[in-house]
Formats: sequence, structure tokens, C-alpha cells
Amino acid sequence: MLWDFKPQPKAFRYVGHKDVVTSVQFSPLGNLVASASRDRTVRLWIPDRKGKSSEFKAHTAPVRSVDFSCDGQFLATASEDKSIKVWNMYRQRFLYSLYRHTHWVCCAKFSADGRLIVSCSEDKTVKIWDTNNKLCINSFTDSEGFANFVSFNPSGTCIASAGSDHTVKLWDIRVNKLLQNYQVHSGAVNCLSFHPSGNYLITASSDGTLKILDLVEGRLIYTLQGHTGPVFAVSFSKGGQQFTSGGADAQILLWKTNFDEMNYKDLLKKNIKRLHFDAPPHLLDIYPRTTHHHDRKPDSIEINPKLEVVNLQTSDPLVVDVVSSDASNSAVFQGCTLPEKSDDSTPHFLNPVLGHAISISSTVSMEKKPEDKGSSIPFMAADGQRSIPMAVTDALEHIMEQLNVLTQTVSILEQRLTLTEDKLKDCLENQQKIYTREHRS
Repeated sequence: MLWDFKPQPKAFRYVGHKDVVTSVQFSPLGNLVASASRDRTVRLWIPDRKGKSSEFKAHTAPVRSVDFSCDGQFLATASEDKSIKVWNMYRQRFLYSLYRHTHWVCCAKFSADGRLIVSCSEDKTVKIWDTNNKLCINSFTDSEGFANFVSFNPSGTCIASAGSDHTVKLWDIRVNKLLQNYQVHSGAVNCLSFHPSGNYLITASSDGTLKILDLVEGRLIYTLQGHTGPVFAVSFSKGGQQFTSGGADAQILLWKTNFDEMNYKDLLKKNIKRLHFDAPPHLLDIYPRTTHHHDRKPDSIEINPKLEVVNLQTSDPLVVDVVSSDASNSAVFQGCTLPEKSDDSTPHFLNPVLGHAISISSTVSMEKKPEDKGSSIPFMAADGQRSIPMAVTDALEHIMEQLNVLTQTVSILEQRLTLTEDKLKDCLENQQKIYTREHRS
């Protein structure tokens, strides 16, 4: 659902996935929205009133997260098939897979310069990947729990992990050292987000609270109690003036920060060294950042905004249902080229500007959609009229199912090929060691 707050609250509901949606993200240009689902697919949406989308079928299990690179050229997806996949957005094609995790991959995120990917898995490891040579260059192991979410700090020197063991950990990837370990929640930490300055971190937990951490002083400074149940998502705005949170209470809370306002473009210029892959080593040229030790401090300031926010739950916002049309029926995706700039017809709800905290809870129930035989989503033309006969729809659905089976087979073969290449590489390295040893003797 995409929300437009001007001139009055309005929501656009995009229909296309056939199971739970697990992750959504806007592209940096705002002209695309990527979504992941337990139906094993990833969709790219044009965020307008037509709701056109392109579907990617490459994972063999539910997809847990999606993440755009900072330049919007690539998309990383993490899945319960134990893999991370990287896609080219402008050509809309699959590039490569990353296989090292031995359990479900919960999250995968790009670094600011796009040369690294960090991932976390229920195998209790956090891994760093080099997008240039497609290799795992580092791995952090936690024996007590696994990370639900990971993210790079804005400068790309550290990663933060949200742990199922109620902890938040910060690692310095240059020296492979744990810098800070926060134990401030009484439940699993589900998500976190860095302030654009890199000096603050906000966390969301199943204990129903949000926590704001001061990373410079290494202490907890605010506890926010706006939700009435577990909190699953939190994110700062680009400039850091606001952040939003969502939880099991079916509410979206929008918060206004009291941090210094910053220019997002200036922050990008400061944090991104370059957007090229051709100049190794990839870690040594990331400028340094001093470490901060975590010392126990008194309890944080608790804030409960329930009596201070504008609640839009009773205003009954208009919800516009948009039925997705597949890429095969959409001229936007023909030629496998996506628009580099957002369309003039795109509504202004991409970057809403709010002046205060708002609690949003849609009271409009999901209207039951008419279902075609063998298809959960009817093909609709732009004017809302049925444009494809039933028999053609069934035939197309059957073809898509066969293509899905073929795609899964190719994915499995690709995984086996990757394992074979790894074994071959190990054999060559062992032979080289034996040859060197014999040559010396």
C-alpha cells in the first residue's frame, strides 16, 4: 500500500502477490517499488494508478528481503532457499547468486558504494560479500542467536545486526572486531535503521518498543512506546528528519526527530567514495571512523506519543484498489528497459512531507476480488475492463507455471554448479600447495 497525504489521506493498494508480502522498498529515484513475498517471487511496481508490475521468479523458497543499490542499478534479494541473488534493474535480468549460508537468509543489504553486500541467516552468521568477485570475504558468528536484520552504517565502515537474542551488535568490518553490544531490549530485535549522520541507531523489537541509541557515546537515549504489540519495521527518512515504524498492532507510526536536519545529497557525497567496481582493494579506501566503547548508562528517557499524535484511523481514508498487470501485458517493461526518471504522471505520494507524528491504521477491509478459474488475479486493462478471454488466461497461467518449474530447475543446477566450482577451486589450491612443497624439498 502506498500512501498519499495531500490533500487528504489516500491509500493505493496494489494487488499481485499470492502470499504474504515480506519486504518492500522504493528505488533511490522513486520510480520503482520492489516487493518480496512468500509466494517465492519478487515484483517491480510502477507506483502510479495503473499498477503495472514485472515479476521475477528465481528463488525456490519464500523471499525474505529486497534491497536496491544506492545508484538504483541493482537489486539484492534474500530467500529461505539459503541464497542471495543480485539482479540488474535496467536490463531486468538475473546476474548471479551467492551461496554460503547453511540456513534461511533473513536479510541482505548493499553498502553505500555498492561494492559490498551484508547478509544474515538463521545459521547464526553474518557474512560480507564482494560484489566484484562474488566471494564471501568475511563472516561473523554469534553462538547465542541469529540476526533478523543487518545494515551498513552510512560510511560503510561498520555493520549493525538486530539479534533474536535481544541484542544489537556493531561490527567494524575493517578490523573484524565487535565494537558495541547493546542489551537494551527484553524481546527479539526485528529491525534497525541508521540515522544519515551515522551517529544514531533506532531499533524495533518484539517487546513493543523502539530504542534510539547514541553510537558516539555508546548509550541508550530514548525509549519510544507508541505501539501496543511487537514492532517489526523501522526506518529513517533520507534526511533523518523523520522515521516510521510498523508493528503487529496494524499501525504505521510516523515520528519527527529532534536531530539536526541534514542535506541528503551532501551526505551521499560524503559517504560514497565512488560507485565503481574496478579499483581494489575494496576495504582499504573506505575512510576510517573512530571506535566508541559501550558503557552502561542510566535508563533512557521514555516517550509515549499516544496523547500527542493525530490519529487517522477514524478518518476512513479512501483506498484505491489497483490490480496488477503483468510485465508481459505492460508496454512499460517491453525491451527490458526501465525508465531512469519518474514519470510526470506519478502522484506526489512518493515523498510525503509531514510536520508531526501521525498514527495511521486503515479501517477499510480488503474487498474480495473476483477470481478466475485457475488464476487468482484477473488480467485487467488500464480502463478496468476485462481484455483477455478466460481460455487465454488459463493457457497463460499454465505456461507461467511451467516456466516457474523450469526456473527452479535452472536455479538448482546453478547452485550445484557453484558448489562444483568451489570444490574445483579447493582442489587446485591443494595441488598448488603440494607442488610448492615438493618444489621446495
